[in-house]
Amino acid sequence: MLWKTAPLLALVGQVLVLENGLLRRPPMGWLAWERFRCNIDCEEDPENCISERLFMEMADRLAQDGWRDLGYTYLNIDDCWIGGRDAKGHLMPSPKRFPNGIAFLADYAHSLGLQLGIYEDLGNFTCMGFPGTTLDKVVQDAQTFAEWKVDMLKLDGCYSTPEERAKGYPMMAAALNATGRPIAFSCSWPAYEGGLPPKVNYSQLAEICNLWRNYDDIQDSWSSVLSILDWFVDHQDILQPVAGPGHWNDPDMLLIGNFGLSFEQARAQMALWTVLAAPLFISTDLRTISAQNMDILQNPLMIKINQDPLGIQGRRILKEKSLIEVFLRPLDNNAYALVFFSRRTDMPYRFHCSLSQLNFTSSILYEAQDVYTGGVISGLRALIPIRTPASGFLLTLKSRFGIFL
Repeated sequence: MLWKTAPLLALVGQVLVLENGLLRRPPMGWLAWERFRCNIDCEEDPENCISERLFMEMADRLAQDGWRDLGYTYLNIDDCWIGGRDAKGHLMPSPKRFPNGIAFLADYAHSLGLQLGIYEDLGNFTCMGFPGTTLDKVVQDAQTFAEWKVDMLKLDGCYSTPEERAKGYPMMAAALNATGRPIAFSCSWPAYEGGLPPKVNYSQLAEICNLWRNYDDIQDSWSSVLSILDWFVDHQDILQPVAGPGHWNDPDMLLIGNFGLSFEQARAQMALWTVLAAPLFISTDLRTISAQNMDILQNPLMIKINQDPLGIQGRRILKEKSLIEVFLRPLDNNAYALVFFSRRTDMPYRFHCSLSQLNFTSSILYEAQDVYTGGVISGLRALIPIRTPASGFLLTLKSRFGIFL
C-alpha cells in the first residue's frame, strides 16, 4: 500500500543531489560478489571464476531473459579483477582472466543496452588483497575508468584510515566528474564509520555519492537479512530523510536465487528492499536461476514500486505483539506501498489491521492489490484483513479515484 506526507517530502527536499544527474531512481542490475566471491581459479572452475567469460555470459542473460527490459541494466564487476599496475601506474585487469581488457567488456555490455560497473578500494589494497587506489592514484584511476567507458564505480574502504576516507571519497567524486564521463559513484564510506552521525555526514554524502553502503556486508542467510533490516529500522529516522533521487541508502545485494533463503524469505527480501527504495542488485547465477526465483525478481509491479519517481524511502510504521510489522512507502499519484512482514516461524497468521492504525483517516474508499498475486480487495474503508504467509507480502493501496498500479 502507499502513503505520502508533506513532512517527508520536505525532508527529502533538503538534501543536495550529486551534480552528475545520475541514478534518479534506485539502480538495478547484477553484481558478482555474493554468488561468485573471489573465485579466480579459471583452470579448475572456468565457468564460475571472476573472468571476462563470466561477465559476458551474465550480460547475455540480462539482455536475453527479460532482465534488461525490466530495468536491470548494470553489469557490475566486484573485487578480484585487478592484475596489477603497469610501469606508469595504470590499473590493469588480470591478463589471463580478462584477456581483452575492461574497455572490451564495456563495449560488449553497451552493445546489449547494458552499463558496466567496476570495483576499487580506497586504500593500499582491496578487501581481497589486490592493488587499491591510494590518494595519489585517485585522479589517474578515475581517468582510467573513464577511458574504459565504465558507467559505475563502487569504491570500497578496506585498508584505509578515517582520514584517508575523508579526503579520498570527495576527491574521487570530483575526479570522476572531471573526466566528463557520467559515472555513477557507489561509496562504502559510511559502512566504515559505523553508519551514523556524527561520524557520518549524510548531507555531505548526498553531495558526492549516488549511493552508499551504510552497514555490514550481506551474507547468504535469513539471519543476515534480518540483521540489516533491524539496523535500518532502528535508525530509520536518520536514514529515511537522506535517501532520494540521485542518492540512495544501500542495504546490499539481493540473495534471491542462491542457497540461504526459503521461497517465502526470498519474496520477503524483495518486498522489503522495494519498500526501502533500495538499489536492486541481483547476485546469483542467471544461467541457472529457477523460474520461481525469476518470477520474484521480475515482478513488474514490485519493480514499478521500487522505481517510483518520488524516491521516498519507506519506513516501519507498526509493530505488533503478534510479530507482524507493517512498512509503508509513499508513492506517486496518491498511492502507497505497504509490506505486511511476519517474523513468525510457526504458521501463516490471520492479521486484521484498521486503516486508522496506518494513519489513513479519510472516509474515502480504497483499493488494495496484492503485488505477487495481482488480487484486488475493493471498497476498503476501515479494515484490512490479511493472512500473512511465513514471511509476509506487499500490497499497493490507492484511493478508489486514484491511479492504480
